[in-house]
Amino acid sequence: MQAAARFGFARLLSKYAVAANSIPAADQAIALAPADAEVHRARARVLNRLPKPAEARRSLEVASSLRYRDDYLWLELGSTRDEQGDTAAALAAFDQAVRWAPYYAHTLWQRGNVKLRMGQYGDAFADLRSAAASKSSLMPALVDLAWGLARGDVKTAEQLLQINNNRDRLAFARFLAQKGKGTECLEQVRLLGAPLSDENRRELVQQLIAAKAFSAAFELWRTDRAAKPPVILNGDFETAIDLPGFDSGFGWHVVGKPEPKIVRDESEKRSGRASLLLGFNGDWKGPAETIIQRIVVDPERRYRISFGVKTKDIVTGAPPAVAVRDAATSERLAQSQPFPTPSSNWQTMQFEFTTRPGAQAIILEFMRAANDCNPCPIFGELWLDDFVIEDVTTVNPKH
Repeated sequence: MQAAARFGFARLLSKYAVAANSIPAADQAIALAPADAEVHRARARVLNRLPKPAEARRSLEVASSLRYRDDYLWLELGSTRDEQGDTAAALAAFDQAVRWAPYYAHTLWQRGNVKLRMGQYGDAFADLRSAAASKSSLMPALVDLAWGLARGDVKTAEQLLQINNNRDRLAFARFLAQKGKGTECLEQVRLLGAPLSDENRRELVQQLIAAKAFSAAFELWRTDRAAKPPVILNGDFETAIDLPGFDSGFGWHVVGKPEPKIVRDESEKRSGRASLLLGFNGDWKGPAETIIQRIVVDPERRYRISFGVKTKDIVTGAPPAVAVRDAATSERLAQSQPFPTPSSNWQTMQFEFTTRPGAQAIILEFMRAANDCNPCPIFGELWLDDFVIEDVTTVNPKH
């Protein structure tokens, strides 16, 4: 009974020692229960915080000798030795951790990282791959390690990863998308043994767009192989447009929660079955509340955008217009003339612009012509239809 009481009090003291960073309390706990590995571990934790790694190491060595099958103790000892710069001794401790927990990710991952720093790349990645196979959440970190070691070379990184399943290949494709490696990302997608799910496809498209790899994003996004750039998708508004806040990647995208009413209207159209109706009843914050479309283009080309417009009772000091900007830099490239006010029948408007070197995409958006009024209310309605983009470089070459 006395032994049990000493053991219990020793554990209580060790918890207090860790909470209070008290070495005397840790020493007293060891005096009460010298054969208890846990009180030695508690003392080591206090010493590591102070920091006194050499003393912490000795306490962990005692603890691991008392409870030699505890893989977590060996990991703590290995980490402490590693912090002291004794990588060989650290590796020996991690070997013991793997010995007693050979199929768990945490032991293999720790040992793999030490081997990596020691330059044992083959053995290191064998451990790291096994760890990631056991715990899939480690795969992004493994890809990042391989990418850094390969210095951004895709083939070398792939060889280090030794990808042999769709889960890992998709993780690699995600990483490449985030790095803006569009062509390489698409290659990984093509190597998948099964079609991409809609969710994974949307995720990759958004990652490629965020990395400004617009051409690859469009290639992955499009399901209609006939939709070859440059093209304004659903330019006649015959099908639905994306709801506010939902960005599918390409096609029309309603930005924010627009003050103007933005809806398909089947009662009024220039051709086909519908047009796009914008109804204004006061304020319009322009680019923060509008509808846009990303359009894949080639660099240093001359393009013409044409469309139909009809207005009804538009009253404002700053009439609406259509503009394009570079999707990567947001530089304004050109804009149409202001829409006719106050009212007009259907008429065709057009404007031209030249893309910048290296450009992959533009953004077509509705905006308001430059003005000096602020705030500048707007009232009325307008309809848009039949958007078309043409490459006119050979017809009207850049001067």
